Amino acid sequence: MPIDGPRIEAAVTELLSAIGEDPARPGLAGTPRYVAQSYAEIFAGVGGDPIAPLRDTVALEAQQTGELVLLRDIAFRSICEHHLLPFSGVAHLAYLPVDRAVGLGRLVQSLEVLAARPQLQERLGDELADAIDAALAPRGVLVVLDARHECVAARGPRQSGSSTVTVAARGELAEPASQAGVLAVIGGGTE
Repeated sequence: MPIDGPRIEAAVTELLSAIGEDPARPGLAGTPRYVAQSYAEIFAGVGGDPIAPLRDTVALEAQQTGELVLLRDIAFRSICEHHLLPFSGVAHLAYLPVDRAVGLGRLVQSLEVLAARPQLQERLGDELADAIDAALAPRGVLVVLDARHECVAARGPRQSGSSTVTVAARGELAEPASQAGVLAVIGGGTE
C-alpha cells in the first residue's frame, strides 16, 4: 500500500497548528512535504512480506550444513508504535541450517521490511525469528536486538545512555545451553 502523501501533509499541517505553531511561517512551510517524503521511506515495510527475501535459498549437502550461521552487528532503525519516535541499534541473527541456507544480505532485507513499519522491539524480534523459521525450516533461530529508544531518551525518564535488549528464539536455540553458547559468540549482544 503506497503512502498517502497529501493526507500526511494535511495531518502534519494540523499537528503544527495544534502545538501552537504557524505552519505557513518560512521555516515550517515545507515541513509537511518533507515529513510525507520521509514517511514514505520510514514506513516502506508496511504491508511488505518479510519472508519474500528469504525465499531464494540454496540447497546444502549434508557435509555443508555446519553448526551455526551467525550475522552480527546489523544496524537497524524503526519507529516505536506508541510514540512514533525512532529506535535504532544492532541486530544479531543466528540459525542452525538443516538443508537450506540463504544469502546473508537476504536476512538483512527481511529485517529491513519488518523494521520499516510502526513497531515494538519485542515484536520485531519475534516476527523476524518467525520469518527465518518459516522460510528456512532450520533446527533453531536466535534473534537478539539491542536498541536505543528515543521515547526513553527524549521524553519521560530521559535515559539517553540506556539500551533495550530483546531475544527471540526458536527450536534448538531456545534451549538455554545452546542459546548461551551463541550469546557468548555474539559477545552479549551489546553495541
